[in-house]
Amino acid sequence: MASTREAFGHDTTTDEVLEGIDLSGKLALVTGASAGLGAETARALASRGAEVVITARNMPKGEEVARQIRAATGNAAVEVEELELGSVTSIRNFAERFLERHASLNILINNAGVMACPFDKTEDGFELQFGTNHLGHFLMTCLIAPALERGAPARVVSLSSRAHTMSDVFFDDVNFEHTPYNQWLSYGQSKTANVLFAVELERRLGHRGVHAYAVHPGVIETELTRHMGEADYKLLQDRAAERKTPMRTKTVSAGAATSIYAATAPELDGRGGTYLEDCGIAPVSDDEKVAGGVRSYAIDPQAAERLWAISEKMLGQSFPL
Repeated sequence: MASTREAFGHDTTTDEVLEGIDLSGKLALVTGASAGLGAETARALASRGAEVVITARNMPKGEEVARQIRAATGNAAVEVEELELGSVTSIRNFAERFLERHASLNILINNAGVMACPFDKTEDGFELQFGTNHLGHFLMTCLIAPALERGAPARVVSLSSRAHTMSDVFFDDVNFEHTPYNQWLSYGQSKTANVLFAVELERRLGHRGVHAYAVHPGVIETELTRHMGEADYKLLQDRAAERKTPMRTKTVSAGAATSIYAATAPELDGRGGTYLEDCGIAPVSDDEKVAGGVRSYAIDPQAAERLWAISEKMLGQSFPL
């Protein structure tokens, strides 16, 4: 078993990660699970006996995915909740409903997101990618944190991306009010924020048994790429060529595997605040010629604390976890 797990890598699938792991009695919440990585993540967790709550913006679509998961796994404990991460009202309503129905939570996978989209704003006036990918999950996670504490040992997994190497957080202009908007800088900023959130959440809750991780799922063709055009694909290919590393794609099952690994791997016990890729903890690297790894600015504890404070200010609510 151990030697097999040590061999996990780029092509490891969700089912391989979960071999021998029993999730009976566990409750998992997966955001953005009406398609792609989220749907596969939810299926994999349900296949091992977990009760699973999935969120979707499109409820009929979410209900169909839940039906498919129940049929494929034989696990009837799969439910759907409506959640729009670009709406503070939707997030607060969801959190209230969730806490009313569930006393504790063991696994939270912040999977939903938008990527490389044209400039837009959320319902509350935040730049869309930062507002959805970071602020939405920040608010939701903090609101349901009491359930995570009651469910400890618990894990929070936030989907970041290797695109975090494209940009640090623009701490003085996160909404691109003065900085010329670039969809990749915006996306990179939001993915760096996802890593910093894991670092600070670990600092605040790790000693209470709630551990936080950020993951790079890999390059997968899902609905997330719907805004990408030919120029965007060329940009990514050119970056890969500069690093003399081919841009290898993954299947959806392999893409969801690192999220599942972060959520369940026994060897990660007590090792939160880390960034994972290919079902393993990634090295810290600031070398632009190296394809993998996590940038030092994305795991900087002072930056993580600063981001938390800025997020609270933007949302008008303090979370002294």
